[in-house]
Order: sequence, then C-alpha cells, then structure tokens
Amino acid sequence: MPVSKRSGCPIERARAEKLQDEFGQRVRVVDWVQAGAQVEDASLIVNSTSLGMTGKSDLKLPLDDLRPETTVTDLVYAPLMTPLLTAASEKGCTTVDGLGMLLHQGVPGFERWFGTRPDVDEATRAAVLA
Repeated sequence: MPVSKRSGCPIERARAEKLQDEFGQRVRVVDWVQAGAQVEDASLIVNSTSLGMTGKSDLKLPLDDLRPETTVTDLVYAPLMTPLLTAASEKGCTTVDGLGMLLHQGVPGFERWFGTRPDVDEATRAAVLA
C-alpha cells in the first residue's frame, strides 16, 4: 500500500499502517516513490485518487513489471477506460472501472430521496452508459 509523497504525512501513513495491522502480511506499506518497484508482487492495484480523470493528470505509476494475473481497478469513472486501465489491459490484466463504485455510492441517496432502494445490476449500468 503506497503512501504518496503528499501523504508522507504521518496521519495517512498511520492509516495505511492500521490497515496493514488489520489485514496482516498481505498488506505492505511503502513510500510512493517505491510503488513502481512493488507492482511485480501485487495481486491487486487500486487507484482511489482522481488522477486519470478527465481534466486531471494521469496516474504516474510504472507498470513495466505488471503481471497478467494482477487485477487493476480505477475508481475514476470519467473516462471509464483510464490510461491506467488501458495499460493494464494491454498487459493482460483483469480491469475494473469506477462506474460500479459510483452506482453503489448513489444507492443510499436514491433511497432517501425516492423511498425505494434500487438494485445495481447490469441493467442499471447499461442505463447509465446509455
């Protein structure tokens, strides 16, 4: 779990280390400058920043050593296929875009506004994409 240069701040590192304590040896906390060197060992890579979103800078993460067995997800949903996901797809990785996260985050608000809890399924995804 890389900790960014900006987030080299102790609070964010402490949060990452807390997750490491909770999940054990499967999670490793490293400084952001070392992130590219960790890609080869990763089974899951998640971009949870706005980097790669339309109008933002691309996520700069060296993917030279990315293995096809790695799953790569980007919580960005505009565009759905970010440069990170494109590069991972070209390496043969399973990729997951951010639209599912957006839809699931909207469920509680929709329920409060309209009194019914929507199902998020392929039909919901298709309707949003249309």
